[in-house]
Amino acid sequence: MKELQFIASREAEWEAWDRYLADKPARKGKAETERPPEPAPLVLEDLPRAFRRLSGDLALARDRHYSSPLQDRLHGLVLGAHQRIYGARKREGNAFFHFLMHGLPQAVRREWRVVSASAVLFLGPFLAMILILQWAPDGVYLLVQPDQVHQFEEMYSPTAKHLGRPPDAGNEWMMWGYYIANNVKIDFQCFAGGLAFGVGALFFLLFNGLHIGAVAGHLTQVGYVETFWGFVSGHSAFELTGIILSGAAGLKLGVALVAPGNHSRSVALRQAATAALPLIWGAAGLTFLAAFVEAFWSPGRFFPVHLKYGVGLLLWLLTWTYLLWAGRPRRAA
Repeated sequence: MKELQFIASREAEWEAWDRYLADKPARKGKAETERPPEPAPLVLEDLPRAFRRLSGDLALARDRHYSSPLQDRLHGLVLGAHQRIYGARKREGNAFFHFLMHGLPQAVRREWRVVSASAVLFLGPFLAMILILQWAPDGVYLLVQPDQVHQFEEMYSPTAKHLGRPPDAGNEWMMWGYYIANNVKIDFQCFAGGLAFGVGALFFLLFNGLHIGAVAGHLTQVGYVETFWGFVSGHSAFELTGIILSGAAGLKLGVALVAPGNHSRSVALRQAATAALPLIWGAAGLTFLAAFVEAFWSPGRFFPVHLKYGVGLLLWLLTWTYLLWAGRPRRAA
């Protein structure tokens, strides 16, 4: 169906939504013969069904790459209808809360293809290197310099003075800043690499998966299981999920440049950047949380390691339960 035919078939109900959201009566001022008949007003009992049709119209317009003005109009109607029906208007003054409870998890589910691809590209090499190094321990030197390997062994040794820190490291607050800078660098590489037609995003996801997996596999192989895995378990859900989301945002840009569809590459890139923006904000928030946990919780020796494992598992469960289920529309009674 062409765009004009699509508009003609659905215009009446969109105008009904316009009046419903504006609380205004039917248009006046034209002769009956000069204007089309007014669409029937929306009925309260029919609102959930009408809202689903409106959401379907927006999805269809995006899928068929209809014009930006049409997509913007439908997006505004869907957003306004959601606020009106589900009471989101009360939260207009708190954009951060709305993004946290709706925008981010909805964006992750909407972009599930690139999120899944990013997870496979990062976690696949990560897990593979951990397993490989249990059988070929010298393989770590293919990815990590010998002096870095020695430094990691000192940091996670059971006799280390400050677990997970270099000997000359500062206090917790300084380490928090260091962890933020380090994680932001990785996230930025994965995201900005998408501008190289996705090749950069692919490279940095694979490289970081291999490099982090090599460190984890080596420390596991030499027997630093409790010190290393006890240290990383608390912040791993936030840090690794942040890398996955930033990589997904980079892949989104790359796909737009490689396969722009009916648009020019510049238009497709702008649209992809808009869709990827919530993923980047989410990755930034997770990076902030990961650095905080890594600086203040992970090095602590005052809790048994099994408790650390339990907290880490709980945070993984909560993180992905939130991303997969938060912000879903409530069923109408």
